[in-house]
Amino acid sequence: MRRLLSIAVAGFILAAAIGVLGTWGGLRWYEAPGPSTAPKTIVLEPRGTEAIGGTLEGAGILTHVRLFMLAARLSGGAGELKAGEYLFPAGISPAGILDLLRSGRTVVHRLVVPEGLTSPEIVALVNEADALTGEIAETPAEGQLLPATYFYSRGDKRQALVDRMHRGMTKLVGELWAQRRPGLPLGNPAEAVTLASMVEKETGVEAERPLIAGVFYNRLKLGMRLQSDPTVSYALTQGEHPLGRTLSHADLELPSPYNTYVTKGLPPGPIANPGKAALKAVLDPAATDALYFVADGSGGHRFSTTLDEHNRAVQHWREIQTPKN
Repeated sequence: MRRLLSIAVAGFILAAAIGVLGTWGGLRWYEAPGPSTAPKTIVLEPRGTEAIGGTLEGAGILTHVRLFMLAARLSGGAGELKAGEYLFPAGISPAGILDLLRSGRTVVHRLVVPEGLTSPEIVALVNEADALTGEIAETPAEGQLLPATYFYSRGDKRQALVDRMHRGMTKLVGELWAQRRPGLPLGNPAEAVTLASMVEKETGVEAERPLIAGVFYNRLKLGMRLQSDPTVSYALTQGEHPLGRTLSHADLELPSPYNTYVTKGLPPGPIANPGKAALKAVLDPAATDALYFVADGSGGHRFSTTLDEHNRAVQHWREIQTPKN
C-alpha cells in the first residue's frame, strides 16, 4: 500500500509540474529552437543547474532559466550536468542543451606534433596550448616523444599529454624493434631511435628514408664517418632552437660527440624525435650500394656509390645554389 501511495504522489507531482510547463507554453519551449543564431563555445564551471542556466542565458543560448531548472529535474538529469567546454550549435533547444550537458561531449582540441622536432621544441608547443593546464616537470630526453596528432579537452594537464607522447614512443619502438630486419648493426632500440632521428632530419621525402638509412648502414659497416649535417646543427644548438643559418666549414670541425664529421659511429643519443616512417626505415632499410647523398635541388637527394660521382653531384648542387647574374 505504501509503495502504491508513493507512486501516486510522484505521479501527482509530475502531473503538476507538467501542468506548470503547459501553462507557460513550456513543452513547446522545451523542444523549440533556442535564441542563438550562431554556434557558440562556452566554458561551464562545475556549478549547479541554476548557475549553468544563467551562464547560458547570459550568452544568448537559453531563455527562462527556471523552466530549464524544472526540465532538468523532471528529466532526472539535474545532477548529471557535466562541466567543461561545450560547442552549442546555433538554435539549440533546451532539450538539446540538456542532452549535450549530460553526455559530456566537450570540445575536443588538437595538437599536431610534427616529426623531427626536438624535445624542447615539443615542450614549447605544449606550453603554448592555452586549453591545457599545469606545468611540465622537466623536458624529456631527445627521442622519447612520439610525433603525432593528439586530442585533448580543456583543463587536461600538460604533463599528462607529454606522458602520453612518451608512452606512445615507447610502445612504437618496442613493436618495431621486435619486427626489425636481422643483422642490422644496432645494439639496442635506443641506437635505432638515434639513427632514425638522423634520417628524419636528413629528408622530408618519405620514400627516401629507407635509402638514407641504407647509406648510413653502409658507412657504419665500412667504419666511415656518417657526416650528417643535422648532427652538427644539434651539436651547436643542443636542440634548443633551429640553427637559423647555413653550416660553415668551421662548424664541421666542432669538437663534439654529436658531430659525426669528427667522430665515428652514431652520436651519443638522438638529435630529434623521429616519426614512425623514419623508425621503420631504420629497422627495415633499403638495399643499396650508395655511400653518399646530396640535395638535388628539387627537395630530394642524389645518391652516389663512388666519391667521384658524389663530387659531381655536389658540384651540381653548388651550381644550383649560386645566384645567376
